Amino acid sequence: MKITRNTPEQLILADTPWLIGIMLVFFILAFAVAGLGMLSQGGDLIWPGLIFTLAGGGMGALAFCLFVRRVQVILDRSGGSIVIRRQSVFGYSQAEHRLADLSHAEVESTTSRSEGRTRTLYRPVLVLDGGMSAGRHPVVAAYTNGRGPQRLADAINAWLPAAPATVDSGGQSA
Repeated sequence: MKITRNTPEQLILADTPWLIGIMLVFFILAFAVAGLGMLSQGGDLIWPGLIFTLAGGGMGALAFCLFVRRVQVILDRSGGSIVIRRQSVFGYSQAEHRLADLSHAEVESTTSRSEGRTRTLYRPVLVLDGGMSAGRHPVVAAYTNGRGPQRLADAINAWLPAAPATVDSGGQSA
C-alpha cells in the first residue's frame, strides 16, 4: 500500500497488487498453453492436456480471484469522511465513516510459528472511538512483513492533527 496523495485536505492510500496479478496471469497462461499443446497433439495426450488446462488454469484463476484486490482509503477533511473502497473480481464495496470518529491509526500484529521459526506479520488499522462504527478497522485484510504498515500508520497519524489554520475574524480584542 502506498500514499498517492498527501495534502492538508486529503490523504489517499492505495493498494493495487499489480505484481501478483501479472504473475498469476502468466501462471494461468503457462498451464493453458501447455495443456492446449497436449490437446493439439491428440491421441493419448487428450485427457492429460484437458486436465492440465482445466486444473492448472483453474487453480491460477481461483488464486487470482481470491488474492487480487484493489483497496483505496480516502481521508477527506473537507467532507469530514473516511472512505474505504475495495474492488475484486467478485465486485465492489465501499464503507464510509466519519473522520471525527477517527482517533488514530496503529499497527496490528500476528505471530505464526512453523518449522521452529517464529514470524511476526503486521497490518495497519484505523481506530474509531465514536459513532456507529466504533472499533478497529483494518485497512487491508492481509498481514505483511516489513515497514509498510508502520509507515502508513505514521502517515495517517501525522496527517490527522494537520488541519489547515483558520482565521478568526470575529474574535474579541483584549
